[in-house]
Amino acid sequence: MIDRIIDSTPEPEEEKELENTLRPRDFASYIGQEKLKENLKLAISAAKKRNEPIDHVLLYGPPGLGKTTMASVIANEMGAQIRITSGPAIERSGDLASLITNLKDGDILFIDEIHRLNRNVEEVLYSAMEDFKIDIMIGKGPSARSLRLDLPKFTIIGATTRAGALAAPLRDRFGMVHRLEFYSEPEIEKIIHRAADILSTKINEDAARDLAKRSRLTPRIANRLLKRVRDYADVNGDGIIDKVIANKTLDLLEIDEYGLDSVDRMLLRAIIENYDGGPVGLETLAALLAEDRQTIEDFIEPYLMQIGFLERTPRGRKVTPKAMKII
Repeated sequence: MIDRIIDSTPEPEEEKELENTLRPRDFASYIGQEKLKENLKLAISAAKKRNEPIDHVLLYGPPGLGKTTMASVIANEMGAQIRITSGPAIERSGDLASLITNLKDGDILFIDEIHRLNRNVEEVLYSAMEDFKIDIMIGKGPSARSLRLDLPKFTIIGATTRAGALAAPLRDRFGMVHRLEFYSEPEIEKIIHRAADILSTKINEDAARDLAKRSRLTPRIANRLLKRVRDYADVNGDGIIDKVIANKTLDLLEIDEYGLDSVDRMLLRAIIENYDGGPVGLETLAALLAEDRQTIEDFIEPYLMQIGFLERTPRGRKVTPKAMKII
């Protein structure tokens, strides 16, 4: 996969600790997603009033929009402990059984990339989510027997970038299903100012505005760009991020005024120059970019479609007249 500074996948291990310091801990400090916060606040207040755990929650949407952060905020607002894992990490039903039998009443189990759960693991999850019971097999062969265990009243929060890839029986067991939307530029600007305060970095209004415009409406990318601009300001300036410093850094990173990088421009140019703007099939695009189709669908196309540069049609991908004018 092509290495991109504006890739919205999680930070490398060495930067995770810094990323965690930028995560909001409660609804008051979580900027954006107002409709989602309104719905969750109501559900949390009702659950607290009844002294019950909040219903199971499924959060979906493009990467980098704050699904993991929102799960932590829900846990904090509920006053609950949260255990974090991912679909690929739970390889066997025994792994899942070990996780959920160690939970306590009111605890939250967050499963990232829940669409990548093994089907056998999913089936164990059905009764756990619905009846708070789990069936485990003891022994092998003719002497094997099933044992049903009662579980604590816990909450599962699932996160996925591909809600359509979830099996219907699993999706139906979530009491709340919410999509995280792309942020507005003013919201991203607020996120940048908040992150700069946490990082003890001074940033001018114009610089924050330019960063927000090029952050692909995604908080994770905004924070990542802020850290790169801060590095440039520390090495080539006085540590204060102004418009000049911000634009020099972004030009160095080859990120234009629309937030497009070389990979985005390569995709758009391939469609325009080779196929007169399209339509062109996804498999053909994957071959042209030397990328797999899922990477194109999940990490390149969503933003290009969001800003009106790309269309998906039954016959393939098309570049819009708006994109034709600038590429």
